[in-house]
Amino acid sequence: MSPILPATSGLAVWTSHEPLSKARRRTSAVDEPALVSALKLRRELQDQARKKVGDKWKDSDLVFTTRYGTPIEPRNLNRAFEAHCKNAGVPRIRFHDTRHTCASLLAALDVHPRVAMRILRHSQISVTMNVYTQIPSPETRKALDRLAQSLGTGEQGK
Repeated sequence: MSPILPATSGLAVWTSHEPLSKARRRTSAVDEPALVSALKLRRELQDQARKKVGDKWKDSDLVFTTRYGTPIEPRNLNRAFEAHCKNAGVPRIRFHDTRHTCASLLAALDVHPRVAMRILRHSQISVTMNVYTQIPSPETRKALDRLAQSLGTGEQGK
């Protein structure tokens, strides 16, 4: 296992996989108090789970585990994510598509592409721009608004 975040306040996040690129090995600017608080809460939840299952608990250094302390299998993560989407009443998407959603939201918020690239931990800007984002330009938005108005579906008086 290798750390993906430096040990901070006695806490570290570990992964069993090597990052795909050097960009993913870099540290990120995170709200440290919020991160520490979230990790402490996660530790409390694991302590509760450990007590609940007793001897069935498998000790590990993992932050996210099954109810028995074992690593989460990817298919089970996908199933749980689908269930959360259904319960939240949002469209079903693949877990990995949340990265696409994040990139598209950053673009819609006019976050500079280089900043989005760092947040998404891409090693090349072309990945951020060509693969993950669907950036409607202001001209595209205006054209679509005009088209909607001509079809009688747009708001009048824009």
